[in-house]
Amino acid sequence: MNILVINCGSSSLKYQLIDSENEKVLARGLAERIGIDGSMLTHVPAGKDKVVIGKAMPDHSEAVRLVIDALVDKEHGVIGSLSEIGAVGHRVVHGGEKFDRAVLIDGSVIRDIEELSSLAPLHNPANLIGIRACAENMAGVKQAAVFDTAFHQTMPQKAYMYGLPFEYYEKYKVRRYGFHGTSHDYVSARAAELLGKTREKLKIIVCHLGNGASISAVCEGKCVDTSMGMTPLEGLIMGTRSGDLDPAILDFISEKEGLSASEMNTVLNKRSGVLGLSDGLSSDFRDLCDAADQGNELARLTLDTYCYRVAKYIGSYAMAMQGVDVIVFTAGIGENSFGVRERICSYLGWLGAVIDPEALKKRGEDVVVSKAESRVTVMIVPTNEELSIARQTLALL
Repeated sequence: MNILVINCGSSSLKYQLIDSENEKVLARGLAERIGIDGSMLTHVPAGKDKVVIGKAMPDHSEAVRLVIDALVDKEHGVIGSLSEIGAVGHRVVHGGEKFDRAVLIDGSVIRDIEELSSLAPLHNPANLIGIRACAENMAGVKQAAVFDTAFHQTMPQKAYMYGLPFEYYEKYKVRRYGFHGTSHDYVSARAAELLGKTREKLKIIVCHLGNGASISAVCEGKCVDTSMGMTPLEGLIMGTRSGDLDPAILDFISEKEGLSASEMNTVLNKRSGVLGLSDGLSSDFRDLCDAADQGNELARLTLDTYCYRVAKYIGSYAMAMQGVDVIVFTAGIGENSFGVRERICSYLGWLGAVIDPEALKKRGEDVVVSKAESRVTVMIVPTNEELSIARQTLALL
């Protein structure tokens, strides 16, 4: 069965068509600038040249039509007709407390996702647009919602409650939810598989380090803690997000700079993180590593601060699980940045980690980077959220 995986944003739509029998990607692509002048579809069929289609996409329904047309095109298509798509799996950011697993989409699920939009106002409405666009263009094809927050719903209350008046939890469900759950689920399971062990017998710390970054503690197959909170702003320092900070700083800076709450929120989400800490040098870790190697002290400080924060979370989660068997690096930075991994691993000796410096230089592949005598296994495992969504969709059918 071929499963179409959709990740819909407010003006974009990413997709992959996956053959669930062999788990190969038949095609992938991106529709961008939807509803904006200059919209285009970049379509990459397996084994063929990339195709860029510049065509007006006034809405997501038209974008879905273009995706379908590209998939069945005689020259650059990969299937004969729409009937060869057995199901659609959608990434949905926030499932709140209502969804602890993927579900087939029906009217009640759509209403629930709408109600949860207050927890993810930039993402859930966009995800719903994709769901409705597919329903309009693919009548009769089953659709599944796979939630970023679902994997983290096994956290105990002590891990997800905040030190706020309890009435805010009762009224508004203010609590830690965590994100990147599909990635944390896939990577922790894949790491156990590569080691020839079952995830249910391991204590695993997954470091999903990309422009958005989060860490999870996966104890015996279940998430028991994660660094992102009610929103993706909490936790690690990220590309442009501040991560953890003293909440009183917001009021202090707002008063000094004359910023509204909305403007302050923009500062925390768009102007902070390594971009802000490096004084605007870059949010790209390749630029920061190059600058640090060339003697830029602020770039060095930025990297050191970022890696120290990651190491602190690793240490706290080792405590939370009363030990750790495996530490895994994944996502764009975790998979590819030797400089970042090297700095983080320099803190892991107290856990008994013994790192192989040559293996640590590898990038973008499944590899154990710790030596045989290491008491904790340190690995790189590339994430594959689309495959995880396809698997979960198939399981529902």
